[in-house]
Amino acid sequence: MSDGARQRGVAFFYRWAVFLLAGFYLVWMLLIDADYSQAGGPFRFLTIWALILSFFSASRMMAQVEHRSENDWPALVAVTATLNFMVVFLYWRLYFADPNSVTSAAGPPDAWVQYYIHALGPLLQWGDMLFIHRNVRRFRRALVSLLGIVVAYVLWAELVVQPLNDRPAGEVTSGLPYPFLNNLEIAERGMFYGQTAISAVVVLLVVFGLARLVRRG
Repeated sequence: MSDGARQRGVAFFYRWAVFLLAGFYLVWMLLIDADYSQAGGPFRFLTIWALILSFFSASRMMAQVEHRSENDWPALVAVTATLNFMVVFLYWRLYFADPNSVTSAAGPPDAWVQYYIHALGPLLQWGDMLFIHRNVRRFRRALVSLLGIVVAYVLWAELVVQPLNDRPAGEVTSGLPYPFLNNLEIAERGMFYGQTAISAVVVLLVVFGLARLVRRG
């Protein structure tokens, strides 16, 4: 077997694994173990948005490796990797500072769910981007898409989720998806959202930089 054929075989099985895992966890979190007792259900959380994007990206990578699509979705791959990194970074930074700041009253998810959505799943997306896809490009399209997702989520949380829910409750307000947000004044939340958007742009730049280095290597 040639090196090229071996690499295609590895890519095929890797992408199938990524796709099936993302699909399983998406079904689990949206249908099997989902909590729809509050307005917005599981869609209140950015983690779910990232998981949906991961599943869609994995499906497109499957289509590519099976030659069902000539589009290699370079901007989608970059945005997916960036959003997943932001979810992991924000979650664990807040969790280690205060687990209650990002954990619902029901407690954290089971470990096998927790470590997939906040570690393994994003890592698998990065693995595909850097070692299989290796062709991230179209920075402007990726930047606009990424900022669009960030803005859409902020508007969703502030204008839809918060007014329709009365928990979790904080010192300032109630209803925002993550407990710590309810302890912040609107100006403080605006600053947090702005810092998060800037951090996302920085990570996107890193994604493009790493992809270029790997491609040259």
